[in-house]
Formats: sequence, structure tokens, C-alpha cells
Amino acid sequence: MMTAYLPPPPGASPVVFADDSLIIAEKPCGLLSVPGRGEHKADCLLSRVQQEYPDALTVHRLDMSTSGLLVFARGADMHRRLSKMFQDRQVDKLYCAVLAGLLPYDEGGVDLPLIVDWPNRPRQKVDFDEGRPSQTRFRVLSRDTDKQTTRVALEPVTGRSHQLRVHMMSLQHPILGDDLYGGPAEKMADRLLLHAMDLGFMHPATGERMDFHSEPPF
Repeated sequence: MMTAYLPPPPGASPVVFADDSLIIAEKPCGLLSVPGRGEHKADCLLSRVQQEYPDALTVHRLDMSTSGLLVFARGADMHRRLSKMFQDRQVDKLYCAVLAGLLPYDEGGVDLPLIVDWPNRPRQKVDFDEGRPSQTRFRVLSRDTDKQTTRVALEPVTGRSHQLRVHMMSLQHPILGDDLYGGPAEKMADRLLLHAMDLGFMHPATGERMDFHSEPPF
């Protein structure tokens, strides 16, 4: 069952930082990162950022139901530099999620190859024969014994589509509110409880270390 997320109305600027090279913006849950097919899917974080910075270009994306920080490049040269940094895993990314159940270990990792589940796209699935290598590190932040949930920090070593969602499902602790992989956990929250909270990297022009934090809204 698909959850109907209503995108927030255009209002305050989503931009939290901007200079001549790049832009950091915060995407709310329910808003596309880039335009979808059709006029009804034209509203997205990119189009809102481009209202202020017409030269903004997409470097990476978040699922519509995921909230948090995104980087945009300003101009083609910076787009090449930032895209290579993401490709070479030179960007530190940390997500916050709330999982169903009490995770029995405080930290660990998941290493399961992923591929699109073609008949059921956009779902992804674990495939040891044809899947692309996918690794996620996790660390428990807190456990709620009353609600039987676990708050975790998730570090995607690779950046596959739906990676964090599938990897947490593989642990039998899906993310609350997940309409694709959550099963009963989908109904435990009114949105996907997954938020891109930390971004860190060396500035592609100056070499200065840049770190950004967005407090999870759940």
C-alpha cells in the first residue's frame, strides 16, 4: 500500500547555505528531489532552489519520503567536481532512522548486494548473483522499550537506491513508516522516519572542511 505524502507548500527558502560553488538545501518529507514525469510532478527541491539560484545542478538525491540535507552544484565545473567526490566516497553522510523493534546490538554493518526488483520497481532486492555491492554501517542512538523501537545513526558506505531501507529490513528491523519495505512497521508512523542529518566534505574550490547538520524532525 502506497502512502500518500502531500508535499509541503512553497514558502520559506529551503537553502541553508550557499556560496559561489555550491548550495546546501533541506528537503522536507513528501517533496521530490528532482522533477518527475508530468506537470503534476514538476514541483521539487531542485525547482525551488533554482528560483533563487538558477545555475543550481543536482549532485545526488533523496527518496521523496526521506527528509534532510542535499548538495547542489553551481555550474558545470562544480557539478563535475562534486559528483566525483560522491563517486569516490569523499563525502561523509549520516542519517537518522527509527526502526521497529529493539535492535539487539549497539553497532554493526550490513553488506548485501542490491538490484532493482524489476517486476515490482521501484522496489529493490538483495541479489547475490547480479546485485551491486552495498554496505551500510549502523550505530544505536537510543532504545524505547515502551514503544519497542530503536533510534539509529546510519552511514551509507555505498549509495544504492533504497539501500538504507532494504538493509534495515534485512535485519528484521524495518524503518517506521516505510511503505515499500516496512510491512506492519509502515503503520507505526505517518511518514518514513529517515532523515539525512549530517553532511561533511572538503570544499571543492577552497579545500576547507564543510560540515552541516539538520536535526531530525521526529
